[in-house]
Amino acid sequence: MNQPEIITLDMMRQSLYSAVVCDALDGLGFTNQSPRTQLLSLTVDEVLVGRCRTTSWEEIDFEDPAPYELELQAVDSCEPDDVLICAAGGSMRSGIWGELLSTAAKNRGCVGAIVDGAVRDISKMTAMGFPVFATARCIYDSLNRQRVIAVDEPVEIDGVIFRSGDLVLADQDGIVVVPQEIEEQAMRNAWQKVHDENITRDAIIDGMLATAAYRKYGVL
Repeated sequence: MNQPEIITLDMMRQSLYSAVVCDALDGLGFTNQSPRTQLLSLTVDEVLVGRCRTTSWEEIDFEDPAPYELELQAVDSCEPDDVLICAAGGSMRSGIWGELLSTAAKNRGCVGAIVDGAVRDISKMTAMGFPVFATARCIYDSLNRQRVIAVDEPVEIDGVIFRSGDLVLADQDGIVVVPQEIEEQAMRNAWQKVHDENITRDAIIDGMLATAAYRKYGVL
């Protein structure tokens, strides 16, 4: 695998995955870039790659004077390859993301949503082919239960900081966010590790012992 001059988002979708990117970040000293909380893929089985678009949520117990206002603004301002990050502290109070928000976001070019909280309309979002990662399901509407309080501000999920514009990858292994200032080097390192892992795997398939393969190639 030759090292390309530019590694595009489409190339990342085809060749990279969350674990190898996490390893690349470890190697650069960024050892806390993946939430350990269980954010599971609830709709489609594919690698989600895009740019963070952050929203921060709070629980409420009163009649919201401007229902859905900021969440709709966030969705309507999405750009191609954005991934909506919904930081709701793992709340189960309501399903804050569903079919209509997914439809509106997808129409703007958004490629998926990551929700530290609950979602609903799972079957409909699956039929749309829209990737959604979340901590849980909840049938209740967010109206007068939860609302967005900030858009495009840094948010925290399980001690990991997500900033709008940061690269994010998510798949069945987990979610990893790549700060913009180290993105280029991290992606080059991840690309190289995929190449090295392929060589190591082929050597083991051909009969080399795992210990010998590690000694020779230094990859595990």
